[in-house]
Amino acid sequence: MMKEKVAYIHHNPVKQGYVDNATHWRYSSAKDYEDESGIIKIDRLL
Repeated sequence: MMKEKVAYIHHNPVKQGYVDNATHWRYSSAKDYEDESGIIKIDRLL
């Protein structure tokens, strides 16, 4: 269930048409889940 919630949050900017890919949203943790570094340090839950 947690994976679903994280995916939902990451997909919101894409759904709204702000970006084409979740990793392109500046403040998203989606990059961290794709083994890239985002601008905000996070502790991954999954």
